[in-house]
Amino acid sequence: MYMTTLNPVLANASDMRAALKGGGMITSWFAMGSVPLIEIGAMDYFDAAIIDLQHGLWDRMTSHLAVSVLGPKPAIMRVAANTMPAIGEALDSGAEGVLVPLVETAEQARAAVAAATFPKDGIRSGGGVRPLAEGFTRYHKRSINPLIGVMIETSAGVDNAAEIAAVDGVDFVFIGTGDLALSLGCFPQIDERHEQACQSVFEACKRAGTPCGIFTTTAEAAAARIEQGYAMTVAANDVDILLHGFAQAGQAARKVAAHA
Repeated sequence: MYMTTLNPVLANASDMRAALKGGGMITSWFAMGSVPLIEIGAMDYFDAAIIDLQHGLWDRMTSHLAVSVLGPKPAIMRVAANTMPAIGEALDSGAEGVLVPLVETAEQARAAVAAATFPKDGIRSGGGVRPLAEGFTRYHKRSINPLIGVMIETSAGVDNAAEIAAVDGVDFVFIGTGDLALSLGCFPQIDERHEQACQSVFEACKRAGTPCGIFTTTAEAAAARIEQGYAMTVAANDVDILLHGFAQAGQAARKVAAHA
């Protein structure tokens, strides 16, 4: 039985906005497309679950079911592309927010906001199984202002970070560290250019008053970034948890067997 010190449940986008501007959000990240795994992994240690529709194995049915098993735990969908269909489909699942990849300009950030927002302020289409089953009037009322994050993952995005962070309707900017390293030409040997680029985005967001998050791959890195002032980090992702867990178990068993 797990004994935890529980954080308050961030039940909606407004709660998450407050958390982003407060002590920061610690999230878990899911790419495997497994509904049971997200049910186990999105425990009360974490403030929200990020469901990766861009590089993950999720489809419309499994992402819908993932939101169901999360219950009051908020879901943020990293969408497949910065398009109206991709963003609308993600929000139709009932997710409280979206994270839009590869945003390089203020114009692209404004397009993401428009796609996530119902008319008259945006162009999002009204519909979806969960919204209609809930009753669209009720759904519309509670989801009219979803949490909208945009990812800076390229050198062009870094150059335009100030303009991106200042776009009305962008709730937070999130640095995609892996693609950023590829764009800067410093993968797999990460060098000082990478940290300088992250710091440049962070400072641009600070000047704009927009929370800045960053992708991290370990709990230690997540905690360190929160201490630096980042508003959102990733303390665990399902691929690494499974990979390392199985590897450690196998290695431990082999070690014992070798001395038997």
